[in-house]
Amino acid sequence: MEKLILLLVWGFGTMIYAQESKDNIVKELLIDQLDYAHRTQSWFVPTKIAIAGLSAEQAMWKDSTENHSIVELVSHMCYWNEVYLKVLAEEDFSELDINNEKTFEVFSDKEWEQVMVKLDSVQMELERMVENANEEQLSERARDILDLTAHNAYHTGQILYIRKQKGWWPNREK
Repeated sequence: MEKLILLLVWGFGTMIYAQESKDNIVKELLIDQLDYAHRTQSWFVPTKIAIAGLSAEQAMWKDSTENHSIVELVSHMCYWNEVYLKVLAEEDFSELDINNEKTFEVFSDKEWEQVMVKLDSVQMELERMVENANEEQLSERARDILDLTAHNAYHTGQILYIRKQKGWWPNREK
């Protein structure tokens, strides 16, 4: 009987440990994805590297089609990253005018520097919030966070395409 109780207690402890490990793995994966989309190059170029060194003039360049400029893409990403920050903080944003077309703002030369800093700051705060999130918050928001990182990677790809098309991306093979 003592062996059975010991085995049950050991098994229960293992189940708790396995659940804690699973939760830690989810948190680690979400933090990694946020980091890879933001600043650490893995399989793709992150936002921070993709916009580094761009002048305001370059960021505002737009072709003759309805495609967005780099500054518009950064504005759009900044907006949606801020919305997700509010979601994770469980803030009320019902008063927020969510109109996707309005998120593609054009900024002045001075504002370009500010929007780059703001995007970096918001993305850092998202990483901190996930690090500090509890199991319930992570289970409710994991899919949203992964969607956000995919969204950021998609628009970062557009930024890189513009930079490469215009010859503004350094040849990293040298």
